[in-house]
Amino acid sequence: MSEKKKRFTRKNVLYWVVLNIGTLLLAAGVYFFKAPNNFATGGVSGISIILCKFITPHVSWLGQTEIMTAINILLLIIGFIFLGKGCTFKTAYCSLVYSAEMQLMKLIPVNPPVTDQIFLEFVYAMLLTAAGSAIIFNCKASSGGTDIIALIIKKYTKLNVGKALLATDFVIAASTFFIFGAQTGLYSMLGLFAKAFIVDGVIENIGKSKYVQIITAKPELITPFILEDIHRGYTSVKAQGGYSGEEKTIILTVCKRPEAIKLKARIHSVDSEAFVILTDTNEIVGKGFRDTL
Repeated sequence: MSEKKKRFTRKNVLYWVVLNIGTLLLAAGVYFFKAPNNFATGGVSGISIILCKFITPHVSWLGQTEIMTAINILLLIIGFIFLGKGCTFKTAYCSLVYSAEMQLMKLIPVNPPVTDQIFLEFVYAMLLTAAGSAIIFNCKASSGGTDIIALIIKKYTKLNVGKALLATDFVIAASTFFIFGAQTGLYSMLGLFAKAFIVDGVIENIGKSKYVQIITAKPELITPFILEDIHRGYTSVKAQGGYSGEEKTIILTVCKRPEAIKLKARIHSVDSEAFVILTDTNEIVGKGFRDTL
């Protein structure tokens, strides 16, 4: 197997591992912390928490998990009817795995809520679900649910989908004041806004890379490492030291943080006099990073 094919295979395996971790975090946050405390901050999980209040007392076997699974499957069917290929395999996969994990968590000998500290429960509900959602979004996938509704709205109307979904989630969260009481309502409203900030923050940190500028007199000892060991490209520019007057080479490259650590160690070992500038970058468009603006 060629080196390029091996890297491709490792990259794909890592992609699906990370995607499943995101889905697991989302499911754990909803099952153990969000649903037991009725934190209905929007989406299908919020709708199912509210419906459970009215349905489960009359149909005992139909709990929040079952209601959410049924809604997700229904929305997937609607998505395939109205969107066709727009309802991607990854969306269907995440939605079904998310629902399946919620069902499997019933086998764990822990009866939620896990603690009697509602604020602690709220913190973990938001952290786990937001981190899970951010990881899934960063993998260019979604957990389905109301995201499918958003895609349908986008396809057939000129409405601002983001605002439409925010309005829907606001209605779901606000309704908890009347259904579950003021305390749960306040937590649900706080969670609605907190989740948005946490998701953005997690995505931003996941996507961070390093922009590296290297000023060196020994480029031949550094550039092969960039190409062959961390598998990144680079741009080099001839320059002259302003103080010494010596000929220098400026090497410009962008890499992930773990790769930047390796590159720094390599530079230090072959040219301790090199001048290195590392800058955090939140968004990079180009081959090996994001494909589009």
